Amino acid sequence: MNQQEGYADDIVKGFVIWSMVWGLVAVLVGVFISFQIAFPQLNFPPYLTYGRLRPIHTNAGIFGWGIGSFMAFFIYITQRLTRTSLWSPGLAKAQLWLFNVVIALAAVTLAMGMNRSKEYAELEWPVASLVVVLWVIFAVNIVMTIVKRREEQMYISLWYILATLVGVAVLYLVNNASIPVSLTKSYSAYAGANDANVQWWYGHNAVAMVLTTPPLAIFYYFLPKATGVPIYSHRMGVIAFWSLIFMYLWTGAHHLLWAPVPDWVQTLAMAFSVMLIAPSWAAVFNGYFSMNGQWHQMRENYLVKFLIFGITFYGLQTLQGPSQSVRTFSAFIHFTDWVPGHVHMGTLGWVSLVLFAAIYYTIPRLYHTEIYSIGLANVHFWLVLTGQLIFSITMWIAGVQQAAMLNATNPDGSLHYSFIETLVELYPYWHMRALGGVIYLAGLLVFLYNIYQTIAGAKTQAVAQRA
Repeated sequence: MNQQEGYADDIVKGFVIWSMVWGLVAVLVGVFISFQIAFPQLNFPPYLTYGRLRPIHTNAGIFGWGIGSFMAFFIYITQRLTRTSLWSPGLAKAQLWLFNVVIALAAVTLAMGMNRSKEYAELEWPVASLVVVLWVIFAVNIVMTIVKRREEQMYISLWYILATLVGVAVLYLVNNASIPVSLTKSYSAYAGANDANVQWWYGHNAVAMVLTTPPLAIFYYFLPKATGVPIYSHRMGVIAFWSLIFMYLWTGAHHLLWAPVPDWVQTLAMAFSVMLIAPSWAAVFNGYFSMNGQWHQMRENYLVKFLIFGITFYGLQTLQGPSQSVRTFSAFIHFTDWVPGHVHMGTLGWVSLVLFAAIYYTIPRLYHTEIYSIGLANVHFWLVLTGQLIFSITMWIAGVQQAAMLNATNPDGSLHYSFIETLVELYPYWHMRALGGVIYLAGLLVFLYNIYQTIAGAKTQAVAQRA
């Protein structure tokens, strides 16, 4: 425990460091599988094939890098916003160990082909059960810390944190309900269209409760810290929060447009998806309005660059998402490369830029030092921004071209292009996608080097002071 502050910051350090490790794994595997798409001869069965590496990439990215960082910053933020030390540092240590065990088990079992074949819910039941234990430990610790808080006012970040804890628990338990038939195999408790409906209720709301509410909690906390001025409107933030939570949970079926689920369910999902633009952009405007009179910091303050570009990508993401839920547009771009372009703008742009800023802010304070190099932080920013833009833009163009070719018909109604002809046209875009991934990876390595040198410098200073 950090005796000076009274906060359990050693746990925060542990989660930050391990989340960076898993983040590096996610990007390394992601770059490799992007080359596998462009150069199929790089598939080495049975373990190093795209089919087995792709879920490792998503699990390491979303749960290793994303959830690991969120756990770190939820513990960091909650203690400071409640002016209370963590309810149980011992429980948090157990949580850190279990977190790494779960992520490692996920990587091993997925590489061995143990997979429930459900997007973002691939883990077989023994590992999935450990995730439940992990989340209960985490949620109890955070909720009890909030319960015994010394600050009566609950800042908007705490609302997003509580929504994440409750939302993930409900989604995970419902979608992972399954019938085990052996230690390594289980079958979903649902069947047919019901199974698909539950899966995408979970799948889309995993985006809400894992990749939207946590980074918003972090954004709302660290933007005022970085700029030195308060958030534009706390009331606007709370109203947007309740609107977002209410609307998000109805939108999952927009992944099943034109599928054999009831038409009213599809229409309801489409309507709520479009309405989501309002609360999403309320958060974006809250961030922009908070910069009123502070826009010069975009040039002078590297933290602000990460945060404002992050919320900008969130805004773009929340325009693309609702538009993709409209039936005609969905029919055009679904099952094309547009979708990975959309998803990676959210993960590489919105989520990761906010997390980079949060880590740059907290690491020097946790280790009582200064960042090793602001210049390297700026290099990191431009590399990941360039890599992300190359990745997403090439995938958007590829998706539109692919959709146009797949929908092109002859006067007699037959398809104008064969499926193979559409694939051949995509290779140049896949090469550029791999290039974008390499540039993003280079930026990530600069970031890790900067953080490593910051921590190493702090430890050297501490040893010198004790000598």
